[in-house]
Amino acid sequence: MNCNGKTALVTGASRGIGRATALALAAAGAQVLVHYGRSAADAEAVVEDIRAAGGRARAIGADLSAPDAPAELARQVRAIAGDRLDILVANAGMAKAVSIEDTSIEDFDALFAVNVRAPFFLVQQLLPILREGSSVIFTSSLAAHAAVGTLPAYAATKGAIDTLVKHLAASLGPRGIRVNAVAPGVVATDMSSFTKTDAGRDYTLGIQALQRLAQADDIAGAIAFLASDAARWVSGDTLRVDGGSKL
Repeated sequence: MNCNGKTALVTGASRGIGRATALALAAAGAQVLVHYGRSAADAEAVVEDIRAAGGRARAIGADLSAPDAPAELARQVRAIAGDRLDILVANAGMAKAVSIEDTSIEDFDALFAVNVRAPFFLVQQLLPILREGSSVIFTSSLAAHAAVGTLPAYAATKGAIDTLVKHLAASLGPRGIRVNAVAPGVVATDMSSFTKTDAGRDYTLGIQALQRLAQADDIAGAIAFLASDAARWVSGDTLRVDGGSKL
């Protein structure tokens, strides 16, 4: 999974799966643009880790809940990457466990703004510098195709991502651009803090074939594969990376 000479943008890269992905792509040789929404200090820490290992990285910020954020983020990317972006990992997202009865319009709109609207328009804004051989990877979820937890609105956003992957892959394929997604199961990150409890751990292991908690780098490895030329004939797919959950 050689990414030497390539430039990658990873959104939501200050922590969790995004952080692990930034580190993995940098280790594979890519220059990594480490996007953050609010955690500038955390993003700079990721950059420092990459540079300490001999890699290249820059931190760039944008609040993806704002309608104009994709355009602003794309402007920053073009200023650094020039006329070519090889890898886009649209990982930034938000989750909220809430029943359909208690979901507010504000909750619903916030989830779709960050999880669907932002990555859609980020691809749109970056199209001028996505070239033949570029790879776009979205983050989907086990929740898109299985009922887990109390996540109806969040699950709907990830179902939208799975659909978007197919349409973008078909639209951008003639340009030589691949589009895929990874669908993690439960991962031990801040977004899944319930895994820190005994009940949460037992629930997670109970729905998985592989009997351990997933870590962020378990997902990052799959993303790095899809970003690399090793996956050059893979497009329009959502790869389940969930330890055999809900089989």
